[in-house]
Amino acid sequence: MNRTRIAVLVSGGGTNLQALLDAQSAGNLPDGEIVAVISSNAGAYALERARTAGVPAYAVARRECASQEEFESRISAVLAECGAELIVLAGFLSILSADFTKRWPRRILNVHPALIPAFSGKGCYGLRVHEAALAKGVKVTGATVHFVNEIPDGGEILLQKAVDVLPGDTPETLQRRVMEQAEWVLLPQAAQSVAKAIREEKENLHERV
Repeated sequence: MNRTRIAVLVSGGGTNLQALLDAQSAGNLPDGEIVAVISSNAGAYALERARTAGVPAYAVARRECASQEEFESRISAVLAECGAELIVLAGFLSILSADFTKRWPRRILNVHPALIPAFSGKGCYGLRVHEAALAKGVKVTGATVHFVNEIPDGGEILLQKAVDVLPGDTPETLQRRVMEQAEWVLLPQAAQSVAKAIREEKENLHERV
């Protein structure tokens, strides 16, 4: 089977990457194959997770690039080298330009730690999201997997899962619960769904040629 080649973009510890790697090893990503992990931070532990799983790992440090254009050009070179067909953002903290995202229509996935449109958009990432949720006093939060376009957190929603906010929650405890109950569940599901659609599209094109 001609599986969809997936590149995962990361910036930090790589817990969402690990969820994808675990799904692949368990046979829950049958239509996709993780072929590269690219980090915007050379010291990210996610790179070690990739190497441990036998996946090629690349560092494209944003701070070492003179411009966003150079940064994205270097990422694009890695994507071309590994033949990526689907990009999954898994804790990737750099905003991709409209020029980049328009070259990958419905081919970039992101997981956001809230129920979009709540607590989303530019500047809403990581613990900030959970701090905002607690400050607002919401009783339910969750995670969203969506396609990426030129608007931060503005692409079409694929999957959402609600998670209860509990009395006494801190941003850290809420973050952990949202990851365990929603992010680590939804991201592999969405990656498999889109990878399957891409594979079937390729097969249909091949049959018509």
